[in-house]
This record gives sequence, structure tokens and C-alpha cells, in this order.
Amino acid sequence: MPQHHVVPSSPETCHWGYFDAALPPVVTIRSGDRVTYQCLSGGPDELPPAPFEVLPEHRLVHQRLQPKLGAHILTGPVAVEGAEPGDSLEIRIAEIELRCDWGWNVMRPWRGTLPEDFPYTRRLTIPIDRAARTAALPWGVTLSLKPFFGVIGVAPPAAWGPQSSIEPRAFGGNIDLKELTAGSTLHLPVFEPGGLLSVGDGHAAQGDGEVNLTALETCLSGTFEIHLRKGSGLAFPRAETPTHWITLGLDPDLDDAAKQALREMIKLLGELAQMSPADAYAFCSLACDLRVTQLVDGNKGVHAMMEKQLIRV
Repeated sequence: MPQHHVVPSSPETCHWGYFDAALPPVVTIRSGDRVTYQCLSGGPDELPPAPFEVLPEHRLVHQRLQPKLGAHILTGPVAVEGAEPGDSLEIRIAEIELRCDWGWNVMRPWRGTLPEDFPYTRRLTIPIDRAARTAALPWGVTLSLKPFFGVIGVAPPAAWGPQSSIEPRAFGGNIDLKELTAGSTLHLPVFEPGGLLSVGDGHAAQGDGEVNLTALETCLSGTFEIHLRKGSGLAFPRAETPTHWITLGLDPDLDDAAKQALREMIKLLGELAQMSPADAYAFCSLACDLRVTQLVDGNKGVHAMMEKQLIRV
């Protein structure tokens, strides 16, 4: 019988800024179980002034943990019983809930897409209406929120050592794919026993590109149904929504990221519909959309989207 596990955000269940195969799991689950991750977002400088309320464990994590390599506070890792290299995790996103009545956006010198135009730090605290799922932006716009987690990742290969939470890689991590809302699924390869899945970097809203460095960052909780796929051979993250298959490309060069996303889609079409590479390449030219995922995380992201209804499986 599948179980439901809750992993709270605390100094004992969080790690700040990195992925590492040496991290011990905070809980071990079975394939098909559900896990609710409670997550935090932001360092001390991002905490809001009164009258906004800050979760008590947010301040406690700041007091007891130190950032290492990156900036994201991650909850986990969670191990999946029986997961081994060569397998994959199918992470079905069941629910995502807002935990706070505020979010933040920051740009910093020499970061973002236009660092030469904006060589200074600017922080915004943005009120969130959790019941209405809207945010009141300071220039008079009310924004509808579509929350998702910017960071979902497994442990990297042990030989890589600790890896920053900033650059997304084959283990997932800071993908910043805004399609990963409730109802979507992320597929990640397993590199180490248990998989060791960590989650964080809550986004209430984000435009494709995440151009000034950050989204509308906030604290979220997310419930995931996690299935182990034995011997899948998946080597790189891919995703799906109810309507689309999504493949990813990650590279410091945006052109190379686009090529990788396209090659991954050609490979996926071969797996799903037994299409030849040449047919899949032509099909992508006719029906696949390439979109910029993000431009600001060292490894830039491109995602390729193909409508499921067009594929004969």
C-alpha cells in the first residue's frame, strides 16, 4: 500500500546550495509513495520587513546552516528503495501550495541577461494573495500565479563531488522549467543508489528566460508521487505535461543548448513512435516548439515541446 511521507523544512532536513552523493537520505520511500516536501526560499537578505510573516524554520535554517557553492535552500534528499544507476525516477507533481504571503525578486551586478545595463543590486518584496493565487506587482499589475519548483534534482555521480545548485546538469537541479506545475511529470536519471531526490527554489511565477536572474521566488510545499523505472537507461532529464512531451538542453552556449534539446526530442520520438531520425528531424521542424527555459544559470536552458496528440505511440 503506497504511503504518504512529509519532509518538513528544518536544519535537519535541508541543505543549502549544493547536491552531493554523500548526503544521507532524510527518509527512504518505496516506488509509488507520495512525498510532501516543505521548502524555503531566500537567504537573510531576502527576508521581508514587517508586517510580512516569516516562517520560524526559515530563520532557524539561516542560523544553523551555511550556504555551500550555491544559493538555493533544498529539502531532502529522499531515497527510493531499489533505485540504482541505469534506472530513472518518474516524479509526478500532484500538488503545489504557497506557504507565504510574500515573494521576492532580486537582480545583482554582473548577473542576469543584461548585466551591462543593470550593474547594481535591486531587491523587491512582492505581496502574495495565497487564496486568490495572485501577486500585486509594484508597478500596478496583478499577476496570476502558476507555482512550480525551479530546482528538482537527484544526487550527481559520486565522482563529481559536491555540485552547485545554480547550474542545471544531467542530474536535474536548477532547471527552472515553468511547465512543471501540478499535473506535470519530470523524469530524472539515477546516478547513485536511492536516487536521492532534493527539491527547492519555489517560484510563484516566472517568464521563459528568467531574464533578470530570479523569478517571483517564494516558499512552497509540493506533493510528488515518485515511481521507480528500472533499467530505463534514461541519461538526461525530460518532462511531460498532460498535453506535451518536453526535452531539455543545458549548455553555457544557447545554440548548443538548443541542439541538445532537439537531439533529445529526436531520440524521444524514436522511442515513442519508432520514427527514423530523419523523419523525426523533419517532424520537429513542422511541429516542435523550441523555447528558452532560462538564460541566467551558467548552463543556459532550452526546452523542446511536442504535442502528445500528434504522436502515434
